[in-house]
Amino acid sequence: MKFCAVICEYNPFHNGHKYQFEQIRKLSGCDKILCLMSGNFTQRGEIAVLHKYTRARHAVECGADVVIELPTAFAVSPAEIFAGGAIKILSSLPDVDVLAFGCESGGKEDFLRAARATLSEDKQFKAALKENMKDGTSYVKARTQTVLAFNTDVDEALLTSPNNILGVEYCRAILSSGAKIEPLPIPRVGGGYADTALFKNFSSASALREALKTSDKKTAKLLKGNLPANVLRDLAGYRETPYKQAALCALLSGDPETVMKCPDCSEGLENRLRGMAKSNPDYDVALGKVVSKRYTLSRLKRILLQNFLGIGRKEVKSYLEAPLYAKVLAVSRKDLSALLAALSRGSFPVLMRKSDAGSLKKDALACFETDVRANELYGVLTGTHTNEFESVTV
Repeated sequence: MKFCAVICEYNPFHNGHKYQFEQIRKLSGCDKILCLMSGNFTQRGEIAVLHKYTRARHAVECGADVVIELPTAFAVSPAEIFAGGAIKILSSLPDVDVLAFGCESGGKEDFLRAARATLSEDKQFKAALKENMKDGTSYVKARTQTVLAFNTDVDEALLTSPNNILGVEYCRAILSSGAKIEPLPIPRVGGGYADTALFKNFSSASALREALKTSDKKTAKLLKGNLPANVLRDLAGYRETPYKQAALCALLSGDPETVMKCPDCSEGLENRLRGMAKSNPDYDVALGKVVSKRYTLSRLKRILLQNFLGIGRKEVKSYLEAPLYAKVLAVSRKDLSALLAALSRGSFPVLMRKSDAGSLKKDALACFETDVRANELYGVLTGTHTNEFESVTV
């Protein structure tokens, strides 16, 4: 069995994701699609619009064969850790041959060339990088400037467009880990990654999430045109959660040292965030006053989420180095035995029921307990109760 993997959030699953599945069937040479999906919280530092089991079911109903969970500690971390953790899980599965990802431009060799360039950091490179950060530029942007200055054969768009940036991170992780996985960039259609405008058929997940907050007929019609019927049905009862208030409460009730240990926190950001939250008890206003050239909104939101979930950089680093697990969220009833057999050939234990978690030790257990905690907190915020082991056979 040959899997083409997709690292995803499906927040929510939309027509663009379905299109990607169609392209994977045509281009990958694989016979099955495996999705490695973030759980109830996402890399932008936000709470998911639907529960992880619901989103996983949507993926299988729309063409995926199996969905496993990207551990929460990786799912809410910066791009390098997000990608590194994802490739760690995928490379533990010998039947994963290809990784497909959406992109704005570029082919396989373009992405690998850019990834190699970002991995080559000699003394001269590091000195130039430090110089590029002196004016307050973020590390990621400064690294991009430095890579382009030292590598004229690298396409700038690969290091500056949202999906391309993540694609390069995937390829960096593949190369640095020695994973035998072939990248398959698939051009996006319709709205861009952060595009907030609604289109007729292919809008971004960002635009769709924003549209869920309104209820006019025009928006409802556009949502219907962008979402598969099963997703639209489950989103009918969507309501915003009190997550933002909860995140601010966690920030102010905890101690600064705990916030300081979050993966995205550095340079005294914990004090700036807490101070701004005290004087501006509104999530968006408080973060808006801390956003700068160096500190992006997504990074600040992740810090609050990491603190809310109790995730520290030291623990995340240990998870990246330890044997972990493959937690199944949904699987197709068709070829069920063969799919589960393929997962069991991996080097990590497969988790489908409570008793499976009993085999986890040390770092793997701590990592899994973070998933459990995130699930429980999501239940409180959404007023739902979902057992951590409710794998869906579709």
